Amino acid sequence: MKNYPKGKSEEEWKEILSPEEFRILREKGTEYPHTGEYNLVFDDGTYCCAACHSKLFESDSKFSSSCGWPSFDEAIKGAIEYKLDKSHGMLRTEVLCANCGGHLGHMFNDGPTETGTRFCINSIAIKLDK
Repeated sequence: MKNYPKGKSEEEWKEILSPEEFRILREKGTEYPHTGEYNLVFDDGTYCCAACHSKLFESDSKFSSSCGWPSFDEAIKGAIEYKLDKSHGMLRTEVLCANCGGHLGHMFNDGPTETGTRFCINSIAIKLDK
């Protein structure tokens, strides 16, 4: 297992995170579409990792994708780690917090902006710092 700068043992994460945060961030879960706190929020600020509070996305990179999860077209440089995900019979790119290894969601190359990228992120994996 990779040694992350803000990494902790799974037992330490269980003490810090709520059961739902642990399921998403540590066990690679997914929240139901259209249920997350930040799905339809477009306030100014910086979106940070809910586990370690590292900066991940600026609010000006967020867009409405109608996919049911918060979507961003660009991450803060160096904030995200990318991993090939072959689960569920699909080929996807998993995105993790580069500082703690927390599962955030997935990245797709079907974004409507100039970047062509759509980061589809679980609301519970992020917090908006206004």
